[in-house]
Amino acid sequence: MKNTLQSLKQFESLKEQYERELDLFTLEQLQQKPAEAEWSIGQVYVHLINSALYMQLNFAKQCLSDEAQAPVSLSASTSETNARKNAIFAAGSLPPMRIQVQPSPEYTPSQPISKAELVQGMGEVLRRMKELEPALAGAPEQRTIPHPGFGELYAKEWFLLIEMHFRHHLRQLERLKPFAASI
Repeated sequence: MKNTLQSLKQFESLKEQYERELDLFTLEQLQQKPAEAEWSIGQVYVHLINSALYMQLNFAKQCLSDEAQAPVSLSASTSETNARKNAIFAAGSLPPMRIQVQPSPEYTPSQPISKAELVQGMGEVLRRMKELEPALAGAPEQRTIPHPGFGELYAKEWFLLIEMHFRHHLRQLERLKPFAASI
């Protein structure tokens, strides 16, 4: 498994790459969806930022908390979710497959209001990662919070998932860029 400092450094490079990509498009292009059931480039950015800030970083911090209760699983861990978890952390990346979820108010990200909002959001992710990373060295592995697809994750795993998630969505951006550029 990758260490947290390596993951943080790789995230910094990814953040810079994502910001350079923003310069290629107008806000209108970032908001255009190739089809009703698909996301725009801007929605991918909002999804990544919100997932990092409101799920991955929050859960990592909760797993570090002295006041954390014994883990209560939202769903039973299965051998399948454990196998998926072990595979992604052994590989250091999410599998190169498309995951499509039906559009819904709970899951579909909003459109960005501005490019500055996206840059600011990615900057906040990096700031919070830098703030949290030193505390992860002693992260107790028994304090976990379940991930819907990977089972129980402890603080370090939630943290490592951020960079993997951003890297995973680069493939989606590559698919969306030609459409956005044609507008």
